[in-house]
Amino acid sequence: MFKPCIFILGVLLLFSCTNEQEKQILLGVGIPSEMAQYRKEQVSDVVYHLTFDIPLEKSQPIPSAMKLELQIHDLTHPLYLDFNEDSDHLKAVAVNGNYIPILHEKEHLIIDPKHLTVGENVVEVSFDAGELSLNRNTEYLYTLLVPDRASTLFPCFDQPNIKARYVLDITAPKTWQVLCGAPLETQEEKGEIIRYKFKPSDLMSTYLFSFVAGDFNKTKQEFEGFEMAMLYRETDEDKITASTDEIFTLHYGAKQFLEDYTQYPFPFQKMDFATIPGFQYGGMEHTGAIQYREPTLFLDENATKSQELGRAKLIAHETAHMWFGNLVTMDWFDDVWLKEVFANFMADKITAKTFPEVNHQLNFMREHYASAYSEDRTQGATPIKQQLDNLKNAGTIYGRIIYNKAPIMMRQLEALVGEDAFRKGMQNYIQTFANGNADWSDMVAILDDVSDEDVKAWSKVWVYESGRPIISDSIVYENDSIKEAIINQKAEDGSSNIWPQSFSIGLVYPHTVKVVPVHLKDRNQNIEALVGLPKPQSIIYNYDAFGYGVFPIDTQNLWAIPKIEDKAARGYAYINLYENVLAGNVRPTDALNILLEGVSHEKEELILGSVSGYASSVFWNYLSEKERVGEFPQFENKVRRRLLKSEDTKNIKKTLFYLFEGMGYSEKGIQVLHDIWAKKIEVPNLKLNENDYTGLAFTLALFEHEQADSILKTAIENISNPDRKERAEFLLPSVSRNEAIRDGFMASLMKAENREKESWVLSGLYNLNHPLRQKTSINYLKQCLELTEEIQLTGDIFFPKGWLSATIGSYSSEEAYVILETFLKENPNFPEVLKNKLLQASDKLYRAKRIREKV
Repeated sequence: MFKPCIFILGVLLLFSCTNEQEKQILLGVGIPSEMAQYRKEQVSDVVYHLTFDIPLEKSQPIPSAMKLELQIHDLTHPLYLDFNEDSDHLKAVAVNGNYIPILHEKEHLIIDPKHLTVGENVVEVSFDAGELSLNRNTEYLYTLLVPDRASTLFPCFDQPNIKARYVLDITAPKTWQVLCGAPLETQEEKGEIIRYKFKPSDLMSTYLFSFVAGDFNKTKQEFEGFEMAMLYRETDEDKITASTDEIFTLHYGAKQFLEDYTQYPFPFQKMDFATIPGFQYGGMEHTGAIQYREPTLFLDENATKSQELGRAKLIAHETAHMWFGNLVTMDWFDDVWLKEVFANFMADKITAKTFPEVNHQLNFMREHYASAYSEDRTQGATPIKQQLDNLKNAGTIYGRIIYNKAPIMMRQLEALVGEDAFRKGMQNYIQTFANGNADWSDMVAILDDVSDEDVKAWSKVWVYESGRPIISDSIVYENDSIKEAIINQKAEDGSSNIWPQSFSIGLVYPHTVKVVPVHLKDRNQNIEALVGLPKPQSIIYNYDAFGYGVFPIDTQNLWAIPKIEDKAARGYAYINLYENVLAGNVRPTDALNILLEGVSHEKEELILGSVSGYASSVFWNYLSEKERVGEFPQFENKVRRRLLKSEDTKNIKKTLFYLFEGMGYSEKGIQVLHDIWAKKIEVPNLKLNENDYTGLAFTLALFEHEQADSILKTAIENISNPDRKERAEFLLPSVSRNEAIRDGFMASLMKAENREKESWVLSGLYNLNHPLRQKTSINYLKQCLELTEEIQLTGDIFFPKGWLSATIGSYSSEEAYVILETFLKENPNFPEVLKNKLLQASDKLYRAKRIREKV
């Protein structure tokens, strides 16, 4: 019999369950994109009032409090605050003046709508600060919250498109300095502590919020009324004297350039910075308080041109972020590449103006091409723009495709639309989206408006597809002239993609080079400009170092490469030589002979650095053991001869020294290195600093010098800076001759607390897995691979790739290949984003195997 009351009750229960399911559908571990999209519409006018009471003792928790002011527009779902810490860190929660029960699930502090109201709301939380991204050391600490780590420090809306203001109140030991993104309002000394209250910050995304506190030195400089402050821990007076003025000058010069280029004044209240020993990245663009890895900024008077350019580029990059990333921020982290490509692209322009004497076509090539190819050629290659369903995976998006391929793409795009139109588009982009968020489609729409080109269609393959083209040619000669010339392209990954791009071809004749521009748009294209030209002695592809891909190489005339007069053409010819080795078109031994010719005679420092790196890579990774034994004497002899006897400039000598240090492991080579370390011989124009001597001591240990223990002991005693001494002591077990000690070092890295100094860890791993130690260290590979997922959870954004590169990426042997393939077979559900990183890092294993099989 039908019972209406039961039916109604069932409907009500069904409705209640469905309603509860709808409320919970947004909730998930991390920050799901659906939650982020809803919250963007749900809240606005966000202000975080944050209090941190920092104790002197590193082991003590940091009592903290937050008062969150915000407008709420929708109460369909609860208010979800991201807090990726244990629930016991939360002490109390009050909403609009009333304490409520603490509800913390799936890394979120959940506020039921019944406690809230449409309009103004205040949420107050008492908590202990999370420690994962609060990098605490005995004498200092610093926050590093990109991409989703703000929620590991305090409850927040940890997504880039909810910008907020921050009002910071910090109590710290009175011997410490404190720096954050807003100007200081007041400070009050209370016994052994000082309380710092800061003014409200500018609008910024959570990943840009930061503070630094600790035992730092502080200095200031002012340029035309614009004052900047720097915190630093460097103690080497020579480096401080040689670098401080230049560091400030480079920041101000970059600011001036960007104001002129964008036609938008510096957008924030201040631009201070801190240099930090062992910092995870080169730099991080925190609004008002940029952070840098200290050794990169503090150089002595003997720094190489490459080091000086690297410092200038880094400072320009982080300064450019003030406009591109901080003022205009990506809407979601799938467009994180957008802020990075703009920063890198602007940094290249700024550096070119700062160093007018440098060949910047060559420098751009050196900075970007080899690095971009190192990922784009692999089975783990990814598009510039990747999909991202949850912010917890945002760290896996970062890599060389974003930092190095994207600027190459952007330079091609600038050439496509024209420099003036491109600059106008950039200015419109900044003006339109200032203090807001934008994505790539917004930029495309602007460029489509200011140019006649279809940027949307052009970017389809460059931005949304992975990989690179393999370029080939078909040239027919008749009566010693070119009758027909066709250039072909195909995708290296076997897809149907084609890359529209510009580059040039150099036709080499006895007394001249004819340079012909090419605008490649099709899969097979007739190059009419070549027809009728005399038959050249050789053809050099990508003569202007502007194109992208693997280009044809004349295997019968490889010896012409070191003789190419144009620096950019010569530099790219070496890159193309190396890429053709990896593609199986040139034998490694043949390539090494050409590279050693470059090592022996190259006068351009920027090219010599690349040639040295390629020679070392071919020698260690792509020669068989028999070939390595056969080629080693001439390799070592040529480097040693030029290092010891030539009258090269100090920069050339430093480059040669670093190459010889990496491969001089014969009895004679070790003796030379020891005599340099002991200052028994003086190498003409070679100026080494304390860091160089420390590094040389570790190299002698790796090469198993009989006095390694005493050498290391002396070297560490001679380190003047306490931070560098601590680093050296951390690394000491990684170069021990005692296998049990090395095993113990590796075992210690299995614990997250021993991996906090990530740059130190990577140095230690490279020591452990040095080619001369791989017979024993190969035993570590399986556990290193198995730990990768934990590395992603506990480490910063670059650490998973760095971990893999320093372990499996150090090998090219058949045994390591088997370990990798076995791991992939036994772990079919290994996360795709990490699998890509693994395949990128281990590319040399696959390349070396194919080269061995071909030989």
